[in-house]
Amino acid sequence: MTLAESRPTIARILNTQDMDQHANAQQGWALQYEQLSPGQFKGRIQEVQLPELTLLREDTSIALRQRGRLDDSVYGFAMALKDSEDLFFNAQRVPAHAIMCGKGDDVDMVTPPHFTLIAVVVERSLLNPLWERMYQKPLAHWLEKQLVLQTTDIKAQTLRDLQLTVLDQASALAQRPHDPQALRQLRDEILMEWLEALPAQVDTSELPSLEKRKKLVDRACELMLGYADEPLSILEVCSRMGISRRKLNYCFQDVLGTTPIKYLRCLRLNSARRALRQAAAGVTVQDIASHWGFWHLSQFAQDYKNLFGELPSATLRSS
Repeated sequence: MTLAESRPTIARILNTQDMDQHANAQQGWALQYEQLSPGQFKGRIQEVQLPELTLLREDTSIALRQRGRLDDSVYGFAMALKDSEDLFFNAQRVPAHAIMCGKGDDVDMVTPPHFTLIAVVVERSLLNPLWERMYQKPLAHWLEKQLVLQTTDIKAQTLRDLQLTVLDQASALAQRPHDPQALRQLRDEILMEWLEALPAQVDTSELPSLEKRKKLVDRACELMLGYADEPLSILEVCSRMGISRRKLNYCFQDVLGTTPIKYLRCLRLNSARRALRQAAAGVTVQDIASHWGFWHLSQFAQDYKNLFGELPSATLRSS
């Protein structure tokens, strides 16, 4: 066996200064982040890949909406390192001592500033037989959905402490030859702790109404971005969707923790920022601002600086 073959883990720590770079650095996953709070982005990813399982810690400095997919064949279990009232997962507000879990084919999360996420991402090929051994029944059907499940404060803290310990231990093991059996034991220990923290009974009765509200919010966003250069007013969006302004506002607050006006403005500013960074030679700030419906250039520049900490002209120069 070669030295490379004796090291089945891949451990890495990546510090980032760019939101898109941070999202793209999560290998094999298709994620997109939108900045929701003022400030310059700073991120950190600590990741350990074990056979059929990935351990993760993610630190981010600003409020974000994270959307995308991991993989059809994986399931994720995640938790905030410190509880926050401003954390949302697939249209569900995440209470204290709660676990976010589900299949990796659809991820949608709103995270607050100065946030740390801990998580495991596990292949079905590992989770299914382990689940059957632990519970003497097939993998729970609700894991195909995206759920927020309550655990106790003691189990939550035990899980947080163990995740950080295992991340450090596995990272250290990855730097030298080791016994693969020790890594498998470490892997199984942390996965079993996540599973044991889940409640015995799971109620999915509210999922249809949650999914309906999320679809409504996503449809409103699609409408707004579909008319980027001449953004629809909130009243026009409501008219096209056949809903009241009050209902739209209620759904946005439930799903994203903010109002439609604030979120959709952030969405257009994020889109303008990406366009500035990818602009071809000769493209001006005014060209991009007007494309995204910002007709008052001075106001656009001020709003842009308030959110991203620099003027749009500085972003364009650095592209």
